[in-house]
Amino acid sequence: MPMWQTYLQPARLKEALDRIWEYKEQARIIAGGTDVLVELQRGVKPTTTLIDVSKLRELKYVREENNEIVLGALATHNDVIMSELCRRYAVPLVQACWEVGAPPIRTRATIAGNLATASPANDTIAPLLALNARLILTHPHGERSVPLEQFYTGVRRTILQPGEMLREIRFPRMSSQQRGLFIKLGLRRAQAISVINLALLITMDDEYVSEAQITLGCLAPTVIHARTSEALLAGKRLTPELCREAAQLAVRDVSPIGDVRSSAAYRLQTLSTLLADGLQRLAAPQESATWMQQPVLLETPCPEEGRAALLDELIETTINGQAYQWRGAHQKTLLNALREDAGLTGTKEGCAEGECGACAVWLNGQAVMSCLVPAAQAHGARVTTIEGLSQGAQLHPLQQAFIDHAAVQCGYCIPGMLMSGARLLAEYPQPSMEQIRTALSGNICRCTGYRKIWEAIQSVGEQQGGIQA
Repeated sequence: MPMWQTYLQPARLKEALDRIWEYKEQARIIAGGTDVLVELQRGVKPTTTLIDVSKLRELKYVREENNEIVLGALATHNDVIMSELCRRYAVPLVQACWEVGAPPIRTRATIAGNLATASPANDTIAPLLALNARLILTHPHGERSVPLEQFYTGVRRTILQPGEMLREIRFPRMSSQQRGLFIKLGLRRAQAISVINLALLITMDDEYVSEAQITLGCLAPTVIHARTSEALLAGKRLTPELCREAAQLAVRDVSPIGDVRSSAAYRLQTLSTLLADGLQRLAAPQESATWMQQPVLLETPCPEEGRAALLDELIETTINGQAYQWRGAHQKTLLNALREDAGLTGTKEGCAEGECGACAVWLNGQAVMSCLVPAAQAHGARVTTIEGLSQGAQLHPLQQAFIDHAAVQCGYCIPGMLMSGARLLAEYPQPSMEQIRTALSGNICRCTGYRKIWEAIQSVGEQQGGIQA
C-alpha cells in the first residue's frame, strides 16, 4: 500500500500557500523528507496528500539582514555548515547541524523541517532557542512572527495552524562578546538521536557573565531553558566552582523520562557532567574547530535542480545518463521507483528509514538516501546509481579498489558504501581517514567490515590523486 495517494509539487510560493490553505489538515508539507517519510513509514501523522515545497528556490537562502541571520525554509544543514556567516556568528547552530544524522541526511534535511517536527530530541532547536530565534509563519492572507520559545506546546506539538507554513527563521548574530557551544550525547558518533543535548550562549562583560542562555533537549516535553543556572551565572566570573554549581542546579529545571535510549537518572547525571564541562570550555579561550576547514558534504553544485511535476504528467528523469519515463510512480519513494520502474536493483533497501545507507544514490550531485526521497523529486533531475558508477566494462577505480582490498563480505551494504565513497573522492581527491569515516558514517556494514572499506577508499586517493565522478 502506498504511504500517500496525492502528490502536489507547486513551483511558486503563492501556489504552495494556496494549496496548503486549501488542504489544511488533509495534507502534509514535505521538503527534504528526512522526517516526514520516516514518520509515514511508522504510521505517525498519516496523510493521503503530500505538498512538496522542495522546488521553491525562493526559500533556499542563508543571508544577513539588519544584524540578523535569516534562514529560508529550504536552507539545509549543509547550507548552514558551509555558510561563512553562520560559522562566525552562529557557532552553536553550525555545531548542531554537524551532529545531525550523516552527510546524506544533511544534504537534504532542512532546518525548518527539524524545528517543525517538534521532537525535544531534535538537535537544532536548542541552539536556535539560545540564539533567541523567531519564526515567520505564513499563509495566503498574511503572516506572523513568533518567538521560537512560544512555538512548542508539547511533544511534537506546535502552534502552527492548519494552512500555515514555516517560511523563515531569524535570529540575532552573535556579538564579539558572546561565546557559544553545542553539546550532544548520542549512542553513536553519527546517525544517532540525542540522549541529551544542550546549547550554551554566554555574553561576557570583561571577565564577568552579563547574560547566560542555557537550553536543554531531551530533558522535558519540549526544549527548555535552565533558568536556575542562567540566573546563578549572571554577574559572576566563570570559575570552575561556579560552573559545577550551575551544572548541579540545572537538574531543578528538567523533568526527563526514561526510554529506550536512557534512563531518567542517567540523563540527570549526564546533564550535570556535560554542562559543567561546557561552561568551563567557554571560560577558556575559544578553540577553532578543525572540521570546519574541510567538512565532508557529499554534494557538489549542480545547475540541474529539477522541475515541478504535475500529477497528470509522467515523471521524466535521467538515470545513469539514460532517459526514463515513469507513469504512476508519484506514490513511491525514489528507491522503489528505481527498483520497480527502472529495474535497477543494485540499490538496496535495508531499513527504509534512512538509517543504514544501503540505498544511497546521487541526486543532482548530492549523495542521498533514496528511501527518503519521493520519486517525483527526480522529475527533471539527474540520478546516478551503482549501475552507473562504472564506465561500460571499465570499473570505477573505487570498485576495483574494493576488489583489490577484499572490502566485501556479504555485499549487501556495498552499493551504498561505493556511492558514498565515490562522492567523497569527487569532493576531496585525497581524503584523510577522518574524512573517510565521516563520509561513510551513514552507511552501516552489518558484517562489521569497515577497515578494508576505509583502506580501499584511501588507496584510490593515494594512488591516483583522486577521480572525477
